[in-house]
Amino acid sequence: MAPKKAKRRTGGEGSNVFSMFDQKKIQEYKEAFTILDQNKDGIIGKEDLKDCMSGLGNVNIKESEFDSMIKEAPGPINFTCFLQMFGERVRGSDPEDVIVTAFKVLDPEGTGTVKKEFLEELLTTMCDRFNQDEIKNMWSAFPPDVAGNIDYKNICYVITHGEGKEEGE
Repeated sequence: MAPKKAKRRTGGEGSNVFSMFDQKKIQEYKEAFTILDQNKDGIIGKEDLKDCMSGLGNVNIKESEFDSMIKEAPGPINFTCFLQMFGERVRGSDPEDVIVTAFKVLDPEGTGTVKKEFLEELLTTMCDRFNQDEIKNMWSAFPPDVAGNIDYKNICYVITHGEGKEEGE
């Protein structure tokens, strides 16, 4: 009996997820994945999420919320699965919804705001880093409230529609 030929992968099997994004976007997602994979085992698990959220100062998250996050994946969350999950969310979604959803990861209590200091730290240390002039311009366009919180829904609106919300909206 002749040995079976190895099945050659075509574009539609597994690797297709990489064709959903350009190389720059894949690199940005890789950086995010690396940050979330706190124990550096190549899989994002519940403990990784707990450690990451704790490092961000979010310590009052229920076990059930972490379980819910992990259950969104079809299996272990390796980098390919991580990309696939983002691809499914982005495909056919309204851009504003996608951006709001990304901010919601930073807002586990669902307040609609993110601490100015935390957002500034992310913007100056991750991916396409903001310089001090860009940070200054951002805070002039989106000043924090008296408690130091940023309304990220307003930021998302401006990113996707330009300018601020019209009076009466």
